[in-house]
Amino acid sequence: MMKLFQTAERVSHTDASDNFVYQRSLLAYLEAAKRVSGNVLEIGTGSGYGIEYIASSATKFVTLDKHQPEELSNETLICSENVRFIQIKVPPLTNVPDNYFDFVITFQVIEHIKDHKTFVREIFRILKPGGKVILTTPNIKTSLTRNPWHVREYTVTELEELLNPHFESIEKLGVYGGEKAMAYYEKNKESVRRITRFDIFNLQYILPRHLLQIPYDILNRINRKKLLKNNNQLASTISLDDYYLDQANDQCIDLFYVATKE
Repeated sequence: MMKLFQTAERVSHTDASDNFVYQRSLLAYLEAAKRVSGNVLEIGTGSGYGIEYIASSATKFVTLDKHQPEELSNETLICSENVRFIQIKVPPLTNVPDNYFDFVITFQVIEHIKDHKTFVREIFRILKPGGKVILTTPNIKTSLTRNPWHVREYTVTELEELLNPHFESIEKLGVYGGEKAMAYYEKNKESVRRITRFDIFNLQYILPRHLLQIPYDILNRINRKKLLKNNNQLASTISLDDYYLDQANDQCIDLFYVATKE
């Protein structure tokens, strides 16, 4: 399926229809690069486009994913001698020692994890005292529809409550869109509304996730392509400057939390 049809769950930096999502995803890496140092672990390599930014700030950078990213070439790793990629499904973080990493970053991953409590507990375990986890996840308050690839999505309070049993210090930030990004968001919202109006029985929230994943993925990709075609100037010119971090609330697009292990 992955080779026949590019899943919308893996953002590509080469597909213009992904630009709205890619630019805000890239913001997370650039903001994290300002904060990390020492030994850094990434959970969720994705397409691998964030490696160069984190590697330049880290002494050692280990990045994990359950899939080998097709776009992650050997050249990318060779050019970053302090980078190691490991293919592994989490949780748990098998063979990762306690109190080892200075930072853990994990972007748009936790919403896919069924056992999210074990996921958080494992991150806490492998962090050094004083170490930090930086994570992003969609804000359910601004999600346009149910994403069946996500086990769950979080509110500002729900994510804090998940982290609180382990992390006493939590900086609650959110990713927000500027005028251009939000203009695209509104066009996407209207497009999604036109599609979901046919779901008169609200099946997207009733049927099991696995039955909806492939249809959702196909419709999501088609919708992004159509938005690009109909709004090319807007969609293709969204840049990093169209996103920013601020205190998290119900209006942010993504949650961006930094939690410290005391």
